[in-house]
Amino acid sequence: MSKNKVLNLKDKIDGNEMDLSLCNLTEVPVKELAAFPKVTVLDMSCNNITSLPLEFCSLSHLVKVDLSKNQMTVLPDDLGRLGNLQHLDLYNNKLTILPVSFSQLKNLKWLDLKDNPLEINLAKAAGDCLDEKQCKQCAARVLQHMRILQDEVDKERERRFLKDKELEKKKETKQREREAKEREARKRDKAEEKERKRKEYNAHMAALAVQEQKNKRKEEKKKRNGQIAADKKAAAESTPKARRRSLIGLLFKLLLLLLLGLAGVVGVCQLTGLKEEAVCAPINVAVDDGLSWVREQEVDVRVRDLVQEVDIRARELLQKLLEPLGVVPMATEPVETVEN
Repeated sequence: MSKNKVLNLKDKIDGNEMDLSLCNLTEVPVKELAAFPKVTVLDMSCNNITSLPLEFCSLSHLVKVDLSKNQMTVLPDDLGRLGNLQHLDLYNNKLTILPVSFSQLKNLKWLDLKDNPLEINLAKAAGDCLDEKQCKQCAARVLQHMRILQDEVDKERERRFLKDKELEKKKETKQREREAKEREARKRDKAEEKERKRKEYNAHMAALAVQEQKNKRKEEKKKRNGQIAADKKAAAESTPKARRRSLIGLLFKLLLLLLLGLAGVVGVCQLTGLKEEAVCAPINVAVDDGLSWVREQEVDVRVRDLVQEVDIRARELLQKLLEPLGVVPMATEPVETVEN
């Protein structure tokens, strides 16, 4: 409201009472009313008010309110906040029900609900309200009725709360079960994935082992083939050498036998009674010439000693060989060494 209207409200105040009846009001000036906390009695009868704003419930200093002969169809849900209210006149409005919070008006002593299209149970509780006594009874009965409704509302609210809580609990249980299933599924998937990887690893390692075995067999086969080829090559290369060695050995043996035979002939002609025979004459001459040549040569003393030693050992060996045969060797002079 404007400043003039605020001043007009002051004009409507008489002590602790404010009279706003017959002011053609369609709305309740809550903000302006809140500026007068000492006003405890408010008369707004005979206006065109259709509803009370929620802010009206904050005027807890009000003790008596007259809203008769208006056009109200509903009261605010928080009407129970008017804890000091003792007298409430709602005569000749268009109310059908009261808010459940009405039961919280514990100090209410007087109530008039005549000429309202109240629902049946509320109308029965309200009664006629034809005099002071009936209005007081109306307040008591309506408060009791509203408390019953409040209890029912509270029970319904509790039932809904419990139901919602049960639904929430079931929802949480389902959520936990779903999460548990999901965890189990993830765990199973991980186990399957791990098993798959393990099988793949084992298969890979088995394949590597097989490949390694194949490579090893190939390497061994290659080595065997190489060894066989090397053996064949060595055999092919060694055959001529072996043949040559065999031929050389045979020739050496033949030469050794020839030398042994010649030495035997020389021994026989030198050491036996055949020395005087014509057959041994050329051999003896050759031996003597050879020994004479050696004596005439200027050779090292060690070489002459070696020749002399060989001559002595040869005579001794020949003697040992001929004794078992019954042949007596002839005495011969040892080879003389020539002194330098």
